Amino acid sequence: MKKYSILLLLILFGSFAQAQITPRNILAQKYSLDQVKQSLTAREDYKPYPATAAEWRAAVPDSIIKKIIQTGEQRLSYVFEPISASVSLDYVRSGDRERHSGISFDKRNTLMELLLAESMEDKGRFTEAILNGIWSICEESFWGVPAHISGTGLPDVQNHRVDLFAAETAAVLGLADYFMGAKLDKINPLIRKRIYHETNQRLFTPMLTHGDDYGWNSQKNPVNNWNPWIMSNWMSATLLLEKDANRRAMMIHTSMVNMDRYLNSLGDDGGCDEGPSYWTAAGASVFDCLELLSAATKNKIAIYDHPLIQNMGAYFYKVHIDGNYFVNFADADPKLIPDGLLLYRFGKALGDERMVTMAKWAVGKFPERATAVTGFHRFRSIENLLTASKIGAPLPAYDKVPDAWLADIQVLTARDVDTDLFLATHGGHNAESHNHNDVGDFLLYSKGEPVIIDAGRGNYTARTFSAKRYELWFTQSNYHNLPIINGIGQKAGRTFEATDVRSSITNQAASLRMNIAKAYPPEAGLSTWNRTVTLNRAKNQVEISDEYSLTQAPQSLQQIFMTISEVDVSNPGLVRITTPGKQVFALRYDPKKWTASSDFPSTEGMEYRSFKTKWDSHPVQRIILTSKTLKAKDKVSFTIAGM
Repeated sequence: MKKYSILLLLILFGSFAQAQITPRNILAQKYSLDQVKQSLTAREDYKPYPATAAEWRAAVPDSIIKKIIQTGEQRLSYVFEPISASVSLDYVRSGDRERHSGISFDKRNTLMELLLAESMEDKGRFTEAILNGIWSICEESFWGVPAHISGTGLPDVQNHRVDLFAAETAAVLGLADYFMGAKLDKINPLIRKRIYHETNQRLFTPMLTHGDDYGWNSQKNPVNNWNPWIMSNWMSATLLLEKDANRRAMMIHTSMVNMDRYLNSLGDDGGCDEGPSYWTAAGASVFDCLELLSAATKNKIAIYDHPLIQNMGAYFYKVHIDGNYFVNFADADPKLIPDGLLLYRFGKALGDERMVTMAKWAVGKFPERATAVTGFHRFRSIENLLTASKIGAPLPAYDKVPDAWLADIQVLTARDVDTDLFLATHGGHNAESHNHNDVGDFLLYSKGEPVIIDAGRGNYTARTFSAKRYELWFTQSNYHNLPIINGIGQKAGRTFEATDVRSSITNQAASLRMNIAKAYPPEAGLSTWNRTVTLNRAKNQVEISDEYSLTQAPQSLQQIFMTISEVDVSNPGLVRITTPGKQVFALRYDPKKWTASSDFPSTEGMEYRSFKTKWDSHPVQRIILTSKTLKAKDKVSFTIAGM
């Protein structure tokens, strides 16, 4: 089992052999098992959500209740489809993950919509559909996805594995038991017994007996979003389903100990190296856990004042660009619709006024997101419904962070409030979670519109988290805003990193200086490559300066700039960049040293389908500057500014 878990960790998250863990243990050191037993509300007294139509009407606006009931009505004819062996085998046969997850995720979303509709209306109209949904899910051989099974495609039903979606399913069934318990018992008392039996077999017992063997719950290596995401669902299911008081307390305390392993994996800056779209399942899942603990103990367990938790929350707005654009290094998506009601509760708990005002802006800007009940973290959606009447009037804007330096993940963000230029760049290393080989990369936005981009990830398939990961163009440094030396790009692994990293932030400029030579393999022939990326507020431009030394003159040298804009390379020394919004920028270079060209990465194949639509259907394009001089030592610079 341990051999399997280590293999899964390496495939999913990269090698962390030399990564840093800080043994803070801020939950386990503060709260013992005995304290949890004394503080925990008994299951029969644990009533976190409305349980009757009257209670819902008192807590949630009528317009939201009406919409949820209408959605439930549309789902009454839904057929809870079984998952066949052929569908499960798609992953190992073709690499496809989407047919299986489409069936699995839709069943759980539908069940959630029906549960809330019935609980809010309380007329029994949705009960039979709910019954069929519960039974269908209980009948599944595996609650997770085949990509998370060690290469077999089919699950071993005698050896249940806990993955993200097995934990998610357990939490959904816990909510089904909570909202429908008495009605289910009227139909047949075996239904709730089945819910508990399956949850115990698939989540509770595995976590208690060999939870330490899972790579995502490692005691020795850093862990990523899987840990708090699973812990939050484990907590929710435990609080709602486990009748044995001692076992219930033990599982809650163990989940707290386990979540410390994620918190210990973070730097003091609280930054998420997976990016903001994964923060919604990482830092936000930590908040889910803390919110569940607070509610279940009448606020006796709380660590919101700890600097790490404060910084972990603030990370989210530090990497916000504008609108629904966020800094998207690694596998993070460039677009993310922020969950305003979640941010409101998190900001209130932290006493972070900027997060609270961001939340009020987000609810006004993206009202549909605020009350959505489909997707993951379903208990979070219920808390959102209960927050809708508390947040107050939305705000048209909020005070964005002008500059931020996240020292541990080595990410710099900076904006010019006068011209609305936004720059993000980073150092780091190439074994970060969901890594792309992108040490030294940067991106540039203007007035909330992308100018120079990180292309982002493609569709997840079997290749995405395998030894073939770096065959995909979007994970390669050759398709990031970085140099290519002798045709060679950066490599994956903890030793491929930035060194001598220094940030500087003043009123005139914000810059990051780093030596990225170690991010390349020896065959690239690099001695040093000192890169400085600067937002020059005085000149309203971004500057990239590279001073390098090679062991010998290179055979080829290129500089890459990624964009979704129209590109004109016909004028030597200037690449004209016209954004979809018709902003015009000039990428200036020395025409005596470089020639300019461009190409379009492939959008064919299952891994690349999303690039047909990801950037509002604008194709990703690569600007290539090719060196004419090929010197062993040189200093070169480029500027990007509006025309």
